[in-house]
Amino acid sequence: MSTATQLHSLFLSAWYPNRDDAMSGLFVRKHADAVSRYCKVTVVYVHADPSIQKNEIIIQNYHQVKEILVYYPGGKTLFSRVLKPFRFLFAYLQAIKWVLKHEGKPSLTHVNILTRTALPALYLKLYYKIPYIVTEHWSRYLPSRNSYHGILRKWLTRMLVREAALIMPVSRKLEEAMLMHGLQNPNYKIINNVVDDFFFNESVPVKKQEDKKKILHISCFDDEPKNLTGMLRAVKQLSKGRTDFVFTIAGNGKDELKIKNLFRELNFPEGMILFTGELTPIEIAAEFTKTDFFVLFSTNENAPVVISESLACGKPVVSTNVGGISEMLDSSNSILINPKDEKALKDALNTMLDHYQDYDTQKIRSDAYPKYSYEMVGKTIVERYKQVLNQRVQ
Repeated sequence: MSTATQLHSLFLSAWYPNRDDAMSGLFVRKHADAVSRYCKVTVVYVHADPSIQKNEIIIQNYHQVKEILVYYPGGKTLFSRVLKPFRFLFAYLQAIKWVLKHEGKPSLTHVNILTRTALPALYLKLYYKIPYIVTEHWSRYLPSRNSYHGILRKWLTRMLVREAALIMPVSRKLEEAMLMHGLQNPNYKIINNVVDDFFFNESVPVKKQEDKKKILHISCFDDEPKNLTGMLRAVKQLSKGRTDFVFTIAGNGKDELKIKNLFRELNFPEGMILFTGELTPIEIAAEFTKTDFFVLFSTNENAPVVISESLACGKPVVSTNVGGISEMLDSSNSILINPKDEKALKDALNTMLDHYQDYDTQKIRSDAYPKYSYEMVGKTIVERYKQVLNQRVQ
């Protein structure tokens, strides 16, 4: 059996931070970073770029992770769309050739987010006898999302899942949804997303503006899944009965103009709503230090990292009970409500504003560490690697 220092994991991911979007697939990079503490990790990511005429390979290090990013020509013309699958696969083969030459043969391949990303892993399995496992993050299988379509896609996904040595969804609900779609494999094991170590650091609370209570929301400003408009309407109703709070909204995204237009239409009291824009992870941790609790009003989710981050900081949560959120939250650390119920959100915020201090901050933080820390998640993944390589997934 290989030891941890001899293991070499090749990460392949459909989403990953790149020059067009530094936030894309950040949770995959964190998994790779966590695993790299216990074994060698190489990441391959390919990305279509309409501004280039030939493939560009970028080789870089992220902490102890070796990243190979291949940008290939892309576009929206019919010709480009026809060529895209071939360019995609050629980019992967080019990157894999580089890995084999410079980093050596991987012990196993770790696929992140199906479907087509698993095709190079299947090639490595058939040609080099390298097993592969899959971590699935995508909420498309969930009934609330219902975006898993296409006869060819479904057939290919079933085949690729069946050929994998292990499937690791990031929530039990996601596992159930995948099985409901016929994605059969005898070895399913849940794996949690990770939270940066500095979220677990205890710090002195920052004095709040005018001693007002502070609520925090962080999202990508995509209104269909995140329902920021419904959240703003609920907070407006809350503001008619009390004004002893400040609501901070962090992030940006495609619906930012729509959300800020609604904010202006609702005419909140001066200074009640604060928009920070996009924040770095360290800045997000600082916002959690200042806040009293976190809120999420999504209509569909899987296992949101922001909830893990809130728990790591010891902060209670108000959230809708969708996707895998109920696997993360219970009465000891949250108030859960039904999606799209703006009155329930207003009432839950009202209750939490009066009782957030009743939650046990230290217990919330200590309970989160074994679930979401780099140390524990990294060790768990590497242990499963060993089980796969010994054909003993338990």
